[in-house]
Amino acid sequence: MSKDPKDPLLLDHEYDGIQELDNNLPRWWVWLFYITIIFSAVYLVYYHVAKAGDLSAQEYQQEMKAGEALKAGAMSRFETTMDSLTPSTDPAVLASGQQTYAKLCAPCHRDDGGGLVGPNLTDSYWIHGSNYVDTVKVIWDGVPAKGMITWKAMLKPDQIQAVASYIYTLRGAKLTKPGKAPENQQAPQPAGASQFE
Repeated sequence: MSKDPKDPLLLDHEYDGIQELDNNLPRWWVWLFYITIIFSAVYLVYYHVAKAGDLSAQEYQQEMKAGEALKAGAMSRFETTMDSLTPSTDPAVLASGQQTYAKLCAPCHRDDGGGLVGPNLTDSYWIHGSNYVDTVKVIWDGVPAKGMITWKAMLKPDQIQAVASYIYTLRGAKLTKPGKAPENQQAPQPAGASQFE
């Protein structure tokens, strides 16, 4: 056995004819190990002893507060402009609204808007108002007394406007099978107005 310090050191034991070597670790690995120990000590003192920085749970709470403030601001702006909204005719917006409708609204209102648990959206008998803004408000606030949830907590304002615009296109649609019977009196129509305005 060589006594040269550059040669690996053979240990005295073996297993299944394999003799274990005692190699020195590379210097870069040893220094990296020392740096991680120093870093962990500094981290412990900075965050846990001196409490100079926010822990991840505190950072999460701060980000949530900031996000809630942004969301409340957007919702407030939408609510203040809601009475002046008009239905979109943009095909991309209507396609987005149709997807949202198919996923969230069709289980109660049927794919074609004919009504199941929820009312028929294709006729001129509207329970909560017959104009576009009323539709937006019903989606926004829901009708908890009748089982319709408040969608403002789950949908963005532009998604609500997109689905309301799509629902607006269902008015007066010809259904392939009979829709749900009217649940309210027909909305009064001004002279010369379409029954679906």
